[in-house]
Amino acid sequence: MVDGVAEFRRFMYQTVPDAVRTAARDALEKGAQELVDMIRSLAPVEDGFLLASIGWTWGEPPKGSIALDDIAPAEDPSMRIVVYAGSELAFYARWVEFGTSKAPAHPFFWPAYRAMRSRIKSRITRAINKAIRSL
Repeated sequence: MVDGVAEFRRFMYQTVPDAVRTAARDALEKGAQELVDMIRSLAPVEDGFLLASIGWTWGEPPKGSIALDDIAPAEDPSMRIVVYAGSELAFYARWVEFGTSKAPAHPFFWPAYRAMRSRIKSRITRAINKAIRSL
């Protein structure tokens, strides 16, 4: 066997994925926080419960909230990040976003998501490429 094959395999199958995973995770967190900040800036404020219920987390959203978006690669479910709104006190988040037969919609999530989507994707791509180049 050629010298260094074991080290090369370890590098390719362990070091590279770990570096890429770390870079992608950091970029996802930063993008999720920016998205949450923009959503909060667009959300209507009446009692503050809706505003306080908007957030992001790794894995499942908190009980009583609705997941507005999540990113979950099939090959690594631990990388699932969820942006959510609503709680037991702000159960009306979906009604505000989409409206009802008696109240008009006041979209706050989807306009922010559409505005930030390409920026977040680009940040993730740049972070992954930078992690690979630095190895």
